[in-house]
Amino acid sequence: MCTSKVSSRADDPGRFTLILGLVTLVATFGSSFQYGYNVAVVNSPSEIMQNFYNETYYKRNSEYMSSTAVTLLWSVTVSMFPLGGFIGSLMVAPMVNKCGRKGTLLINNIFSIVPAILMGCSKVAGSFEMIIFARIVVGICAGLSSNVVPMYLGELAPKNLRGAICVVPQLFITAGILIAQIFGLRSILTSEEESPRYTLIQKGDEEGAREALKKLRNSEDVEAEVEEIRMEDEMETAAGRVSVLKLFATKSLRWQLISIIVLMAGQQLSGVNAVYYYADQIYREAGVNDQDVQYVTVGTGAVNVVITFLAIFIVERLGRRLLILIGFSICCLACVVLTVALSLQNTVAGMPYVSIACVFSYVVGHAIGPSPIPSLTITEIFLQSSRPAAFMVGGTVHWLSNFAVGLIFPFIQDGLGAYSFIIFGVICLLATIYTFFIVPETKAKTFMEINLIFAKINKVSEVQPEKQELQDFKPSAAL
Repeated sequence: MCTSKVSSRADDPGRFTLILGLVTLVATFGSSFQYGYNVAVVNSPSEIMQNFYNETYYKRNSEYMSSTAVTLLWSVTVSMFPLGGFIGSLMVAPMVNKCGRKGTLLINNIFSIVPAILMGCSKVAGSFEMIIFARIVVGICAGLSSNVVPMYLGELAPKNLRGAICVVPQLFITAGILIAQIFGLRSILTSEEESPRYTLIQKGDEEGAREALKKLRNSEDVEAEVEEIRMEDEMETAAGRVSVLKLFATKSLRWQLISIIVLMAGQQLSGVNAVYYYADQIYREAGVNDQDVQYVTVGTGAVNVVITFLAIFIVERLGRRLLILIGFSICCLACVVLTVALSLQNTVAGMPYVSIACVFSYVVGHAIGPSPIPSLTITEIFLQSSRPAAFMVGGTVHWLSNFAVGLIFPFIQDGLGAYSFIIFGVICLLATIYTFFIVPETKAKTFMEINLIFAKINKVSEVQPEKQELQDFKPSAAL
């Protein structure tokens, strides 16, 4: 009797409530905003900071560094942020399992405050080493928040709003990039509610989860969602918590794992952060006058914010898969045309404008899908027991790829010149092909329905209680 009542309400759409909106705003403003801020904050003052490095070195050694040494030291400074992000990603699973989502975000404030102090004191102390170390620490902050916030919000949101809610962190990342380009403001993250899924599944507090859902949904009618979480809990009790090693060894999670590795690597290796780390240099190479470069860079950031904002409203209409396909395709085409434009800019009139248009097109394409969707995908294709380990793997791939681009791109640019973006174009093409053939649509599906789809892709038997995460259950109970 109870089951039929639950089933009849399972497809009712969840509402966007005030408390859900406030939690989303609070959880994303400090964390995601800071991530975006620190991606772009070193771009505009890069020449000033490199001069500071050289002057500091001169005071210590009575001689200046070579241009190669300055470039290398600056590349190290830029790449310390994603290296810190990699370290932060390794901390995700143990911290969220021990401290919860909310507790992790609160503790993460430490990794925000400390680097702010170090940065502020670096000039007085005459130490560029403090800046480099601060970049590592703030990277740890970004590595934790960029994984925990999407996980947290994905667990809070009803299935029909999950996509839109999980794009909000990316919106704040782009806003942080834009603000860094204009003002260089900084803020500190706070958080409010713990997720109902964490409360029920990992703390065993069903009543607490029920009350949290009532507040988030602004409704007393939450039994269908409680039942869905309870079923997920029963499945995962049989499977046990999934470690990173078990994640790699579990056959029923094989294609989920491969998919997040491909998407997270594709997101970064497609060259998006090369645009923000070295935007000024790219525009100068494209022929933009020095006095106009800063305005073009700010315009790029503004476009990024606007398109990401639009993605919030279209992700639940067009779906995740289509946005990834469209986004990577646009990026691939933009990279190819940009390569041609950069090659011909000294011989064909108007090519600098084509180059700028390509960069803007690339930003639009990335903001539509490759930037916001991969983190949402991790939330949706893994269940509670494997989600922390999955975010740890995805975050590790994300930040290592980010680190590699930040460290190597200046030398690729020096060596290949106009042909640098061909590499990124090929990566975008490969990500598009993989998504087309492998990644299923997850729009408006419960976590268990999504896992049933992957059970077929992974070709696993229905009952493997000791080895498989997805356990056998009656379809009627899931619908």
